[in-house]
Amino acid sequence: MTGNSMGWLRLFATLALAGSSAAAMAQSAIGDDPICTDRPTKANNACSVPKGVVQVEFEAINWSRASSGGARSDSFAYASPTIKLGISDSSDVQLTLTPLIENRNRFAGRTTSQTGFGDIFLRFKQRITPKESRFELGLIPYIKAPTAKTGIGNGEWEAGISVPIQYALDDRWSLTVNPQLSLLAGAANPDERHLELQTVLNLGYQLSERTNVSGEVWTSQNWDSAGTVRQYSADLALAHLLSDDLQLDGGVNFGLNQATPDVQVYAGISARF
Repeated sequence: MTGNSMGWLRLFATLALAGSSAAAMAQSAIGDDPICTDRPTKANNACSVPKGVVQVEFEAINWSRASSGGARSDSFAYASPTIKLGISDSSDVQLTLTPLIENRNRFAGRTTSQTGFGDIFLRFKQRITPKESRFELGLIPYIKAPTAKTGIGNGEWEAGISVPIQYALDDRWSLTVNPQLSLLAGAANPDERHLELQTVLNLGYQLSERTNVSGEVWTSQNWDSAGTVRQYSADLALAHLLSDDLQLDGGVNFGLNQATPDVQVYAGISARF
């Protein structure tokens, strides 16, 4: 065997060994814990992805409809993944992409539509409290990159921080409060920045070892200089574990005032590697 051949064999062996070691470390980090996701509700979880583990939370479809004054708007988001990587025992980084968004507007018998790529969101999650404690707290700062074209996005960089606060009431019931404060661009004047406060109150129930249901109320107070926009919704969601590393989920959100979409329906799947 030539020297070059031996060199390539040594390289392949080294890469294979490194890959096996990384996989073993990731599996050790996972242990016997089932996958923990930020899906399907608007409330986030305080849990983080274990160090060295890749997790993909994939929203297959998200549809919402809003009606006002004889006009109707439908928005569809397709195949949107959130890709997470555990970078320590208590933190991970997250990237959310939406390859295809379609907006349809109907008024006076005429329908117009627009399609395109959505904005990109980069998040960092830090779990503050010990793992699996009865009380859990996390911090999730985020930044939005304006990759969507006008009409689908607003073309502006925006940022904020989400704070999931969770408490296990007993073995089946859990309570989550999740405020999120964001700095947004003005609708009429993008150079004018303003605050938006979202708040979620979520009550979860463990139907079985593999199935969880939850109900929540959500509000957004958007203090735009052009006029404050207040939104409210009541939401229901279901998540089912096919295995410790695979979750199916879906949900429906109902708007409670004119400024909020009438209904929103979504479904997705999450996997851990």
